[in-house]
Amino acid sequence: MSELFDVIVIGGGPGGYRAAERSAQGGKKTAIFEQRAFGGTCLNEGCVPSKTLLKSAKIYTDARDAGLYGVSAENVKMDHKAVIERKNKVRKTLVSGVGASMKANKVTVVKQHGVITGKTANGFAVKAEDGTEYECRNLIIATGATAIVPGIPGVKEGYEKGFVITNKEVLDLEEVPGRMAIIGAGVIGLEMASYYTDAGCKCTIIELMDKVAGAMDKELSTSLQKDLEKKGVVFHLSSKVTKVTDNAVEFECGGKTESVPADKVLMAIGRKAAVDKVGLENIGLYIENGAVVTDEHLCTNVPGVYAIGDINGKVMQAHTAYREAEVAVHHMLGVRDCIRYDTIPSVVHTGSEAAAVGETEESAKAKGMDVKVLKLSMRYSGRFVAENEGGDGICKIVVNKKDRTVVGVHMFGTFAAEMIGSAIIMVESHWPVDDFKEIVFPHPTVSEVMHDTLSLM
Repeated sequence: MSELFDVIVIGGGPGGYRAAERSAQGGKKTAIFEQRAFGGTCLNEGCVPSKTLLKSAKIYTDARDAGLYGVSAENVKMDHKAVIERKNKVRKTLVSGVGASMKANKVTVVKQHGVITGKTANGFAVKAEDGTEYECRNLIIATGATAIVPGIPGVKEGYEKGFVITNKEVLDLEEVPGRMAIIGAGVIGLEMASYYTDAGCKCTIIELMDKVAGAMDKELSTSLQKDLEKKGVVFHLSSKVTKVTDNAVEFECGGKTESVPADKVLMAIGRKAAVDKVGLENIGLYIENGAVVTDEHLCTNVPGVYAIGDINGKVMQAHTAYREAEVAVHHMLGVRDCIRYDTIPSVVHTGSEAAAVGETEESAKAKGMDVKVLKLSMRYSGRFVAENEGGDGICKIVVNKKDRTVVGVHMFGTFAAEMIGSAIIMVESHWPVDDFKEIVFPHPTVSEVMHDTLSLM
């Protein structure tokens, strides 16, 4: 007879392990299925590993440019193999921490792939690879996403040869390639271009859109692009890749065919929900545009089944999955809660960070809002000037004129990724701008620039 749980979570990424923690803490008998290391893409092949690489690159560039700050540094070098070793150490530490949390919260861990086999009198059945069957009253699906590998001629063959790589392989390269062609100017493409350029690789980004960083504010994306161009990254925007050969990428731009030589090709055009081989069809789960459909409580069309994280295709970011996990468990426990996707922040961790939350000037106007855009250079901050010789950035705040509330904040420059947390509170709280003006920001900090920007209203 199969063991019965209150909750079974399939997938041990950020959403999955957070859901298992919260479920167990809520008094539910919980099991989690994960055949690989805990942490999913975020801890193993994405957010955290990439940040360890970028931290090493920052230390290197700071030392290389130390003369600008009156410090002498000679023979500064980056040891890529040592950087990768440290990345692996950080990953292992954090993955172990998740495992310890599962144990502390008395979550049953099934280190196997789990497949939903159907509905039962008690709820749902899940079978492990070894044939063991489990039952649960509630099911949380958190299987994440996989890299999109398009049907461009030569891509499949290149991937099989190791010439074409994804976000997974790029974080484990034993040597820095001489030339890297990056297809896609999203977060993965931009961050890896930043690191590998600092590490000595000649990086070229080919992007179908006419701007980088997707839906990011146009002014910020332009600043981000210019900052990477100063490093040496080459961009080909409004360009469509047509073919990948053994040593080059061919693309069309403005009616002309061009080619970029490469030793490695990073495929960074996005990710797709991992809906295959999970058994979703066995319980009649509704899928639309390749992702599981969910509501504001993360409920699916099947009562008792939730889908969190990348598998629902809403906002594919780890912090989204964390929050979705909490909302799903709260709904299960009868606690009133819902997800608000319009205030989820986005961050690009290149040398100079870009961060945003809420409406852009363009999106606000598209929704019929009458807005005023407040804008200041980061150089209004004394600390920014002191710590960024010759550098600049921007703080851009979008205010709804009707009620004088902040509806969007967009920043580019050092510490932007950390400061966006305060900006989220501005957007979430719906406080009037005048109330924020009364708040005292510590001096000297870069965050003061937000107060100075609001003072323009």
